[in-house]
Amino acid sequence: MANLRFSRSQFLCSVQFLILLQSNVFCYEYKVGDLHAWGKPSSANPLIYSYWSKYPQFTVGDSLFFLYPPSQDSVIQVTEQAFNECNLKDPILYMDDGNSLFNISSPGRFYFTSGVPGHCETSQKLQISVLFTNGSALPPSYAPTALPDTSPSYPTTFGSIPAVSSSLSLQSISSTILAAVLGVTILMIIN
Repeated sequence: MANLRFSRSQFLCSVQFLILLQSNVFCYEYKVGDLHAWGKPSSANPLIYSYWSKYPQFTVGDSLFFLYPPSQDSVIQVTEQAFNECNLKDPILYMDDGNSLFNISSPGRFYFTSGVPGHCETSQKLQISVLFTNGSALPPSYAPTALPDTSPSYPTTFGSIPAVSSSLSLQSISSTILAAVLGVTILMIIN
């Protein structure tokens, strides 16, 4: 009988372990432009980066991989205004090693362009939207009626690259709590 009880316990612990695995988040590394290297778009496909960025559903934890000859190009992260104006001055982030990896550490919109003068004007630029945990491209607290009457002002200089957030999403926390409660309940039933 004890042997049967041990097998039952093993089975239930295995079920709990599988539930815990369900709460993990899987992250992906996307090669920008897929088969194409990061570079000036051809005249046959001038909007390759605009089209490409619409298909993946980027989430926090994913990465963007920019592949390019380091002697010929670079990647800079810029503000929305700099992106629209192709302004290469004061980038948020500058990458020039030819194998540049940008880790997405927060939801929101991110803007990238080539650091080589003239390339942005030929549409070598990329805008991505990273969804919030509620599946929206806007923060959960956003509501049209909550907009301020005046525009906020932002500093013109940027600090270091933000660190990965140590806070877990509500969905991840609730899955972990559910698995823990289920495990305790199962152990109570066994004993």
